[in-house]
Amino acid sequence: MDKKREVTSVDLVALTSELNGLSGAKVDKAYLYGDDLLRLKMRDFDRGRVELMIEVGETKRAHTAVPEHVPAAPGRPPNFAKMMRNRMSGADFHEVRQHGFDRILEFEFRREDQDTTIVAELFGDGNIAVLDQNGEVVDCLETVRLKSRTVAPGSQYGFPESRINPLDLSYEDFAARMRQSDTDLVRTVATQLNFGGLYGEELCTRAGVEKTMDIDDAGDEEFEALYDAMERLLDRIKSGNVDPRVYYETEEDEEGPGERVDVTPLPLEEYEGKKSEAFDSFNAALDDYFTNLEDTEEEEVETKESGKPAFDEEIEKRKRIIQQQEGAIENFEEQAEVEREKAQSLYAHYDVLDEILSTVSAALDAGRNWEDIEERFEEGKEKGIEAAERVEGVDPQNGRVRVRVDDHVVNLDPTVGVEQNADRLYKEAKRVEEKKEGALEAIEDTREELENLKKRKAQWSAPTEEEKEEMEGEVDWLSRSSVPIRKQEQWYERFRWFRTSDGFLVIGGRDADQNEEIVQKYMDNYDRFFHAQAHGGPVTVLKTSEPSEPSKDIDVPERSLEEAAQFAVTYSSVWKDGRGAGDAYMVMPEQVSKTAESGEFLSKGGFAVRGDRTYFEDTPVGCAVGITCEPETRVVGGPPSAVEPVTETSIEFEPGQYAQGDAAKRAYREFRERFADTSFVRKVASPDEIQKFMPPGGSRIVD
Repeated sequence: MDKKREVTSVDLVALTSELNGLSGAKVDKAYLYGDDLLRLKMRDFDRGRVELMIEVGETKRAHTAVPEHVPAAPGRPPNFAKMMRNRMSGADFHEVRQHGFDRILEFEFRREDQDTTIVAELFGDGNIAVLDQNGEVVDCLETVRLKSRTVAPGSQYGFPESRINPLDLSYEDFAARMRQSDTDLVRTVATQLNFGGLYGEELCTRAGVEKTMDIDDAGDEEFEALYDAMERLLDRIKSGNVDPRVYYETEEDEEGPGERVDVTPLPLEEYEGKKSEAFDSFNAALDDYFTNLEDTEEEEVETKESGKPAFDEEIEKRKRIIQQQEGAIENFEEQAEVEREKAQSLYAHYDVLDEILSTVSAALDAGRNWEDIEERFEEGKEKGIEAAERVEGVDPQNGRVRVRVDDHVVNLDPTVGVEQNADRLYKEAKRVEEKKEGALEAIEDTREELENLKKRKAQWSAPTEEEKEEMEGEVDWLSRSSVPIRKQEQWYERFRWFRTSDGFLVIGGRDADQNEEIVQKYMDNYDRFFHAQAHGGPVTVLKTSEPSEPSKDIDVPERSLEEAAQFAVTYSSVWKDGRGAGDAYMVMPEQVSKTAESGEFLSKGGFAVRGDRTYFEDTPVGCAVGITCEPETRVVGGPPSAVEPVTETSIEFEPGQYAQGDAAKRAYREFRERFADTSFVRKVASPDEIQKFMPPGGSRIVD
């Protein structure tokens, strides 16, 4: 059977009941992984740290997770995560609602200055929308513009048309819906009543009706049985009376539990005979299932930027853990021995200890307080009374008297005798020994993990078929199941940039501040300065040398000059205005000045250009964004003639109707379809990363 990859409507009924128990938890931080996994880190007064995970990609889920199952925080947060942090840091989780019986959850958060609702669409392509207190979309992962509804920043959030909600159906409505069908019982329950295939079959089984019975042959007897089964199932789940299960499937000759294939809030009769594991809560079951959905046998080892797993670090980590566990075992042994010695000492000094306990007990019964009792023992010490000399002090808060026996000071309960106090110490020794047994089991697990890591390191060291292919020649990176990530940050990446077909670096400002910085700090004597004739274009500089190298007077091929001119025109208002071409000019650095002509004023980011100019007339706009896989893995963008030859795959844009962010998301989805390793695309070419290379204004992908 296929593995479950999306939560069902029935699942969400159970989930909302549990998640509302977290009401009052305070949001610390929001994280976004790729473009489909949202993590909210929260603090709850009773439970401590709470991690809420919402995923809306190929896998669709929502649940809390234990810290060990939470992925490491991603690098620089994308704009969506920054927005959420600004809006929600310190906000209180108020409640979560399921929208009807749809696979939509509304998470409501409250803060003194503003309320926020997160809508998680766990159906179709999936989406997450952040709404303000008026229901207006602040931002969303995917923009939706349909006749029936709109989900876009600045607009009122539009829910999809609601489907039948069986939670609200009377028997008469239920029977009427059933009679309207033209198929069999199980398909009607699955589709018309929105239970889906699995729960459609489950309800038929619980009702004792024939699944394939045609609707025309069914009557009130079957409908009443189905309605009763549906009510009992949903009422139990709504009340929180769940018994969650994770189900496994094994091959006939397979040992062990097998692979996880489903997670449900209740045991299902449809799965009778399947191996399953029970959990205390549905959240815990969902966490276990979805955390282990891809890899059920071995733990993932963190990967370095080079793409090579960090085996050495993980091996050293396991060795340190083993040392700590061995030290803990020694401590447990010593602690258990001390508790046994204390118990034996009580029996060795039975008479005098019994006298002490009797004296304290009688004094308490007589209404004396602990301060008086301690004073009486001090008086006894002065008189040389043995029982008093053994008393080290009293503990009024816990109702104990501290007594020295042999080499130990023991806290004794005066309300019970010597035997009961000794028995308590023996039980404590036994409890500590049980902790030691647990530590012994843990250390064996860690040693097994260590051996597995050593074996995997050895396997990794041997070249794989893909690595042999890489060493021997051309690599089909698009079809590779795993693409290693190799990237080194460069100084020019915060500007607009590309490399020409001849390898020259071209940089452009994103705003007035960067225009100033490029001219004053990075433009050297023999570089080339470009600017579009149109207003609102960036300063564009073709570098003939690196910043750390001496400036050289060299000839720049005409092809590179034309690409730099196209870059200057593309990122100007020409693209934003929807025009297909514009003019640009080129001058040498000494012709560029911050000194205005007499009577004129230069705004920030503006420059005076004097002398002859070289013009590039009717230069067509052009932008392509692509992904390189060697020698580095990164997104690059710029004129198509410069980008396409150096990328594994690229997408060309032209002025169009889609906003910059929406066009970037479309390109991201296209890249995910082209690469077999979709996780590589998510890590390297997120929509935010693609957007950095997009011209200002509307765009569309060139067919």
